Amino acid sequence: MTTTIARHDLSAGPDTERLADGLDEDLIEEIDDLETTAVLIDSAFSSARLSLSARCVADPRASAIETWESTVNALQLGSALFAVTGVQDGSVECRINRKLRTIPATGPMSTADAGTWLSAFWLAVICRDQDRMTQLSEIPLERLRSPEGSYDEYIYRWVDTLQSWWLRRPDLADKLIATIEASDPAVARIAPQDLLQAVLYPPINLFYHYVRNDRDGFAPALADALKLHKTYWTLNEDRAKDIDGSIALGPLAIACLAYDAEFPLDIESDYLPKHLLQRTWIGEFPT
Repeated sequence: MTTTIARHDLSAGPDTERLADGLDEDLIEEIDDLETTAVLIDSAFSSARLSLSARCVADPRASAIETWESTVNALQLGSALFAVTGVQDGSVECRINRKLRTIPATGPMSTADAGTWLSAFWLAVICRDQDRMTQLSEIPLERLRSPEGSYDEYIYRWVDTLQSWWLRRPDLADKLIATIEASDPAVARIAPQDLLQAVLYPPINLFYHYVRNDRDGFAPALADALKLHKTYWTLNEDRAKDIDGSIALGPLAIACLAYDAEFPLDIESDYLPKHLLQRTWIGEFPT
């Protein structure tokens, strides 16, 4: 039997579509400017994620090509951010918004950190872009450490776990267990507890079920993750209106892995846009 987890009301309709169109127009200008200067590439990546969220409000099943374009733009900008911050001099060629662009190198930026890396990696997984997954996984962990100490240690263990899994490095099980232990609310002190428990930890739990090939336990864990996501984003009026809550990016990415591995996923939810989960648009145009 299929379990349906309804998304909280984000008032999809003409106003939301106009908002998404406006955000896309602004984003295209930001993308075009990158060929002159890349210092605001982190801002462009944030804009791309916001545009994707708006598209998913208006098009919760991701059945429109515009939603796929927003997903791909976010993927490309996230990967480009780490590409241009990984070199000091010269330029980097990146495909963004259907065009190969030559973007000046910036050298290290504080925003090219572990939290941003996770968003970029989730997008690469959702888009089934194995080349970008590899490029992101080859980034040295120390390069992703925030100089301000703005993250709990678990996030670096989590990145290390995902990189080790994708590159087939040893000790994956030990690293995943260390990640789970470090993300315990009694250990993690920086992330707000509600954010940690409802948004940040569920993808770790889902990945645990996935790598253990727990085909019976994955769907219930996914349902729990979506319910926690909904609880977090409806805790107060401001959150309930925030379009960032329109999709559960981390759970969606792990669900894509499970879907591709033919796990039974008897769950429907607009937090997991159907056509992103089921890779409907893959191959529509070069990513």
